[in-house]
Amino acid sequence: MLRQLWHHQALRHARLQLASRDQEIVREQITVSEIAAPTGEENERAQWVAQRFETLQLAEVRIDAAGNVIGRRRGTTDGPPVLVCAHLDTVFPRQTRVSVARQGNRLAGPGIGDNGRGVAAMLAIATALDGETLATERPVDFIGTTGEEGAGDLRGAKHLFAHEGREAAAAVILDGAGDERIVHRALASRRYRLTFQGPGGHSWTAFGVPNAVHAAAVATARLARVVLPTTPRTTLSVGRIGGGISVNSIPDRAWLEVDVRSASGAVIARLDREVRDAATAGAMEENARRALGATPLTYAVEVIGERPGGETPADHPLVLAAMEATRLIGRSPELAIASTDANIPISLGIPAVAIGAGGRGGDAHTPGEWFENTEGTLGLSRALGVVVNAAGLVV
Repeated sequence: MLRQLWHHQALRHARLQLASRDQEIVREQITVSEIAAPTGEENERAQWVAQRFETLQLAEVRIDAAGNVIGRRRGTTDGPPVLVCAHLDTVFPRQTRVSVARQGNRLAGPGIGDNGRGVAAMLAIATALDGETLATERPVDFIGTTGEEGAGDLRGAKHLFAHEGREAAAAVILDGAGDERIVHRALASRRYRLTFQGPGGHSWTAFGVPNAVHAAAVATARLARVVLPTTPRTTLSVGRIGGGISVNSIPDRAWLEVDVRSASGAVIARLDREVRDAATAGAMEENARRALGATPLTYAVEVIGERPGGETPADHPLVLAAMEATRLIGRSPELAIASTDANIPISLGIPAVAIGAGGRGGDAHTPGEWFENTEGTLGLSRALGVVVNAAGLVV
């Protein structure tokens, strides 16, 4: 189906337009990347995207209760829309310098690829899909989502698909660079915070009271020894740990944060017991060492993040169209599993894929993140083809 549409005059013209605007799209990518957007603080970038939506004359432009920016390109029917999403947030804290530098053909700067490229691509597709020269049967909603990274726990996507996105016909997620990978399987994850609380005291005079950091260390060591299956691939890591107020104090509080991921929800459920047992062991071992009469440690295990898993079948028309679009730009499609905004619609039974937005990138989530616009318009053409195929080209 997509192969037939690919050379239709309207879609061909739109692809040529994307190519002619290549440098303009990259400039927009730089601009949005230089607007700080730490997870939970996306408002400035959201306002900028909303203004661009207005300029592009999208309908019903608004910012919802989760901070998502939404605009619609109306279709010729009022059927369920196709959603095109790109997350606004980055992993970098507010104080990070987010300026973008040119190093030959390479752009370097925090978030230039993840997800400056995705946001710029979303705007480029909204420009090409103007509703006149290129129009679709279904409406197409463009959404800049919040809280995709880290502790954001897919906050924007969860809100979107619990409300107006719940009746979506399909969702295409634009995330980072690349033009071959097609994420159609949602990697499930669960994140925990383990907290230990005790009386604390001076390292000399109060010695014998239980040490919260020691308990956290015991729990961490136990988690490091958990045997994980190789099939399905599963990971468990302690990502952060902290506690105490000074080197000569017995800490009254300590904590650690744990990330568990697996292609199997059942494995994550099993590892939930391991995480809780590690917390119990940490507290029990430290309490067993305390002096007679010393107040024991208490502990708590809190789930601080939950990303559901699932799959859009490889033979679903949306996935087949994404594979065909990849071949049409001369690339080889790679089906993949990852954790993205697509987790939410996939878990709800809404067909969804996450794809790159063209070009090449690397060192994501580091200050040295980079992007090279190597045949970047091919990835944009691929994404446009997938969206138009899902929404139905008006011929």
